[in-house]
Parts: sequence; structure tokens; C-alpha cells
Amino acid sequence: MITKLIPSTGEPLPVVADVERDPAAEADDRLLQDECAAVMAAVFEAGGRMIDSSPMYGSAQATIGYGLRKLGGPSGVFSADKVWIGDPADGRGQIERSRENWGVLGFDLRQVHNLVSWQRHLETLLAMKADRQLRYVGITTSEGRRHAQIERVMASQPIDFVQVTYNVVDREVEARVLPLARERGIAVIVNRPFREGRLLDQLERQPLPAWVAETGAASWAQFILKFIVAHPAVMCAIPATTRVDHVRENMAAALGALPEEAIRQRMAHHVAQL
Repeated sequence: MITKLIPSTGEPLPVVADVERDPAAEADDRLLQDECAAVMAAVFEAGGRMIDSSPMYGSAQATIGYGLRKLGGPSGVFSADKVWIGDPADGRGQIERSRENWGVLGFDLRQVHNLVSWQRHLETLLAMKADRQLRYVGITTSEGRRHAQIERVMASQPIDFVQVTYNVVDREVEARVLPLARERGIAVIVNRPFREGRLLDQLERQPLPAWVAETGAASWAQFILKFIVAHPAVMCAIPATTRVDHVRENMAAALGALPEEAIRQRMAHHVAQL
């Protein structure tokens, strides 16, 4: 499995991970929890390490905790979560509740979600990192929002990760965010690579290009993921998958070779013409 190195430490991570969202039911719905646990197991079996979530995602954190217990506490999990609360005074409380829901001793990465009260929350997270209660600190946004503010935080704060939306059609971050991440040594996590499935729905009505073998992909999902993670600034993509077969297809994008820049540009041009 292809890995990239976290710039601030040199730790390797696989270039495809997953994000656990609300399973759209109560946290005690065992059937849905088992399905989510199976998705997590498929990520780990394929060589993935990172699981990302947020207090914003309903019962997702409790579902992760259930899955980790059911899987016997798999080793090597890279736990990534977020703080997302308007009152900064409640930040540490929310962080602790998240940790209890996951059932872990501590998190690898905590991110200020959508920059909500980011100044105070970032102070808290950086203090936790200094006290070795946390390994990495980051910020997030999505859907092309808040890029100017994201850039200011990246340029002024000692963060390790930034999470943004990027794919073969949503390419705004190529102009400033991704170059700044490389300049500042900040790892980039890409969310919404498939536009929550809408991009795949559109592309799967079309045949793959005759030259698809040059990309290393065997499906539209892999085509998109390989385009994303081949960018030199991108650390990994998190597709937010709910089916085991989709997990296996997505994780296979981290196998083999990644397309070179000329092929990436051809990929983007081809999709733009569809």
C-alpha cells in the first residue's frame, strides 16, 4: 500500500483512509453498528490505518467505539477526530466525551472542525500536544468554504494537518491552499472526494477512458482517488464509505503506481469534457 510521510514527523500513513459518519439510526442499533464495524474491519484488512470522525456526526463516535471493541482493539489505528462546539470553555469536555465514546487512551489527531471558535480551541489542542496528550493538531473545512481564513491559520499557526475538499472537479485549493501546505510542511487530508457520491453517480454513466490503464485505476472511484492522492501536497483521502465492497474498491486505489502530473492533467481535462 502506498504511504506518504507526515511532514512534521516523517510518520508514514496510507494514502486512502476512511471517515465514520452517523449510521442514521440510534447508537444502540446493533445491526447498523455491526455493518459499520465491518466497514472498519475492511479498512484495516486492506492496510488502512486512519479513521476520522466528529461530534457533528451524530452517533458515529459511539459506533467507532463499538467497532474497535468488536475488532479486539486493532493495533496501529490512527485515530482522528474533531472539536466542534461554539463555547470554547466546553472544548475540553467535548474532547473527553469523544475519547470516551471511542474508548481510546488518547487521539493521534484532533482538528478544529469548520474553524468553529478556532482561536481558543487551537490553544487548547496545542497545549494538549505540548503535554503529550495528543500527537497532531489540525483544522478543517469543506465544500470550498473559508479558504481565505484557512490560509491565514496555516500561515500563522503551528498546525500539523489541514483538511479540505478536493477532487477532479473541485480544484480551488490547487491555487493557494495546497502550495501553502507544502511550503509550511502541513499534511493535507482530503474530504468529500466523491461529492458524497454525486460525482460518482455522474461519472459512472460514462465509460472509463480507453487510456485508463495509464492512471493505474480500474474504476471511476479509483480514478478520482488516484488523481487526488497523486498531488504532492496531499497526505490522504477519506471517502466516507458505508459498504464493505466500496471500501475494498477505494483502498485498492492505494495500490500500484500513482499517475504523474501530465496524466493527472489529462484526467482532469477528460472529466471536464464529459
